[in-house]
Amino acid sequence: MNLRTLDLFHGAGGCSIGAQMAGAEIVAGIDYWDIASDCYEKNFPQATLIRKDIRKVSPRRLHEEIGDIDLIVASPECTNHSCARGSKERCEASNITAFQVTRFAKVFKPKWIVIENVVQMQSWNRYPEFLERLRRMGYYVREEKLNAKDFGVPQSRRRLFLLCSLLTEIDPVFLPAVEYKPASSVINFDGTYPFTPLFSERRAKATLDRAERAIAEVGKRESFLVVYYGTDGGGGWQPLDRPLRTVTTLDRFAYVRPTANGHMMRMLQPEELKLAMGLPGCFKLDSGTRRDRVKLMGNAVCPPVVTQLVQSLASRPSQRYVGLAE
Repeated sequence: MNLRTLDLFHGAGGCSIGAQMAGAEIVAGIDYWDIASDCYEKNFPQATLIRKDIRKVSPRRLHEEIGDIDLIVASPECTNHSCARGSKERCEASNITAFQVTRFAKVFKPKWIVIENVVQMQSWNRYPEFLERLRRMGYYVREEKLNAKDFGVPQSRRRLFLLCSLLTEIDPVFLPAVEYKPASSVINFDGTYPFTPLFSERRAKATLDRAERAIAEVGKRESFLVVYYGTDGGGGWQPLDRPLRTVTTLDRFAYVRPTANGHMMRMLQPEELKLAMGLPGCFKLDSGTRRDRVKLMGNAVCPPVVTQLVQSLASRPSQRYVGLAE
């Protein structure tokens, strides 16, 4: 299977890695964040890279340059859909970048499209219009809410995936038989990263309260993770034997371990978050500052999920190909 693939809003390249693992050829990617583009270029040196605001890119000119495409993968801006934004005012200009997918699809006419976003996208007032545009163009569309931990990713990350096919109706996604991978599987235990004392006057009271709740639960001899923000009824911490909670664009997790000198802690590092996203160890994550790399991972897509989706779409018999409505 050699699916020529275009990645819109490529970010760190999680969608492209996933498609590549399914046998796809990554032909081109578009993103306007320089740090993301630097990272993408290192991992996909053979791809045509467009470092521009996608709204300023001509699909027709790009089509003339790179030729036909079988698959579009896209992860439009999600910040203004996400509940992580809280009560902050939403930016509709960010939300409507999703319509860039249909703009490019109209020109490239790929057989398949895979779109990833936060599940809150379904509450967007223009979401029904977005789906209708895809359907008017001839695509069968299936909506799936999937959790990365069900695909062997050591992270609980629930996202919306829109699967689109010009060829045939789309079956429900098959969940592979996998054991959940724990957070401990991504943590570097060899002492590479320095620790500092947990109980320090510099620590925020909320952080210490969360750590104390964890110690009361697991005991003084067990390691655990402190969750810096976000509420899920878990008390602000989690054990190491469960998948990591959702990686975000900000430092969220601190690894705490007991020692002879008391509990010590450090933040999880970008290389650990990379593994928590399901990215391969060989993936090059060395662009920008540490803060940039954390943000890249928080915005990324888990490749194993995309691999499964692309394989499922491309393995279906081609019962129908009507082309796009003009």
